[in-house]
Amino acid sequence: MTDLTAKFEQAALDVKTISKKPGTDVLLKLYSLYKQGSEGDVQGKRPGMTDFKGRAKYDAWASLNGVSSDQAKAEYIALVEELM
Repeated sequence: MTDLTAKFEQAALDVKTISKKPGTDVLLKLYSLYKQGSEGDVQGKRPGMTDFKGRAKYDAWASLNGVSSDQAKAEYIALVEELM
């Protein structure tokens, strides 16, 4: 396991301990960076019109298509540290 991956996994645990819940935009950014860092480019079909939450999450993740896994992990770690 690389040092970046270890820090990424630790940040994923740390984010659960943030005392003040971030706004929707920040939560979507956290979600999309985590998914891009752990799974790569978005997969599957875009959720339907009535699934607002699923659609927002899908769109946030899709906006990072082409971003490398390492870059997404580094940005995720930085964002979690900023929120702590």
